[in-house]
Amino acid sequence: MWSHVMARSQWVTLRAQWLGQQLRSLREENGMLIKEVAEYLERDPGTVSRYETGVYPIHSPELLKLLDLYRVADEHRRFSLLKLSEEAWQKGWWDGYAPDLAEWFSDYIWLESRADHIQMFDNVVFPGLLQTEEYGEAAMRTTAWDADDESIRRMLELRMTRKAILAKPKPPRISVILDEALLRRPSGSPKVFVAQLRYLAECAERPNTDVRVLPFKAGLHPSHTGAFKIFTMPEPFPRIAHADTLQGAVYIESPQCDRLVEAYDRLHTLSLGPADSVELISAVAEELE
Repeated sequence: MWSHVMARSQWVTLRAQWLGQQLRSLREENGMLIKEVAEYLERDPGTVSRYETGVYPIHSPELLKLLDLYRVADEHRRFSLLKLSEEAWQKGWWDGYAPDLAEWFSDYIWLESRADHIQMFDNVVFPGLLQTEEYGEAAMRTTAWDADDESIRRMLELRMTRKAILAKPKPPRISVILDEALLRRPSGSPKVFVAQLRYLAECAERPNTDVRVLPFKAGLHPSHTGAFKIFTMPEPFPRIAHADTLQGAVYIESPQCDRLVEAYDRLHTLSLGPADSVELISAVAEELE
């Protein structure tokens, strides 16, 4: 299990790392050396090492050989690992935006597209999945201050396209807690900001979306260090927490992310209920109109 900042020259996707961790665990459970596995696969030890670190994901035929070597008979586990192998090689629609993306963000979009439940706490910018295009552009021009107009256009297009997951036949559950400061922190013109608040209130009416406001009266709260997100994934993937930094992103795998899960639960307890949250959001919009 691990947590680290995703900012390095040779990019290794989360799913490739997960697969590599499983392979290493199986090898060690069987008391085998990398050299022995390499001889069995007729590969050099360096290749097996790259499989286990996720630098080069293993293909299904060789994975099946290893599952036999490691005596993995349980059909569910075999299926899960093969599925993980397929995911490790799978490209997403967002790869076309690669030149405009920080490397770590491709993992973020993949998590977002696969999650069953996304829990978000934000205190500076409204979540991308709940942004209007106009608010998104205004926020992006502030946070990506060194990007040119074409890069902004493409990143904004990517952000709006990500929202397609909300229209899937079985969309993820979205749970959002917003610091009240967000409702008072304008981005763009007053018209743009009011439209964003109105849109947020509309999003809260969706059956799969829960929007709550953490009011000022709650005082100091458990996430004084800032925003974070929690992705509850389908099998065979673990739960993952995510937080942004100016130098990259931090991804923390279960069970190390349990403290963030507990923090989210505490924030939830301190927040207004759904109806009161929408009422506050709408009241602020009316004040600004």
